Amino acid sequence: MGRRKIEIEMVKDSNSRQVTFSKRRTGVFKKANELATLCAVQIAIIVFSPGGKPFSFGHPNVEFVAQRFLNRDKKPTVSIGSVVDSQQEARLEKLNGQLSDALRKLHYERKRGEVLDKAMKLKGSEPRLIGELNLDELQKLKGELEELRGKLRGSVTEMEVSSSLLLLSKKPVREKHL
Repeated sequence: MGRRKIEIEMVKDSNSRQVTFSKRRTGVFKKANELATLCAVQIAIIVFSPGGKPFSFGHPNVEFVAQRFLNRDKKPTVSIGSVVDSQQEARLEKLNGQLSDALRKLHYERKRGEVLDKAMKLKGSEPRLIGELNLDELQKLKGELEELRGKLRGSVTEMEVSSSLLLLSKKPVREKHL
């Protein structure tokens, strides 16, 4: 049947009204987000559902935009926070997230290194650089690494076989009737 134009009037059924509100609210918030992104504007939308529940959208956030709106008659005070536009603020948030991830990974790797150092000390061998090892120690290390490589290849092969079997078990079996 396709899309057709509907006449704009209040929806009489309360259930339909709630559904319409939810769908239209999402659309309005998407449009507001697009407007903020494309035009680098600051925007705030506050709506109340038919049940009286408030919903809001703001870029960079509702509080900032509302405060700016309420204080529009006053002379703006120049500060670092007000100079940064919304695009720069979004980029800053993204970079802060990346920094947090990197710091978390660094912390994890440091803890992992400490655990490995403790394990090496318990084993009775201090970690040394490869350049400090003599020929016998290097040959022993080479043998251990080759043994480890063999075990890893075996594990990888087992995992590939298991994965293949799982894929085969999920495929429907088609029987041909002659």
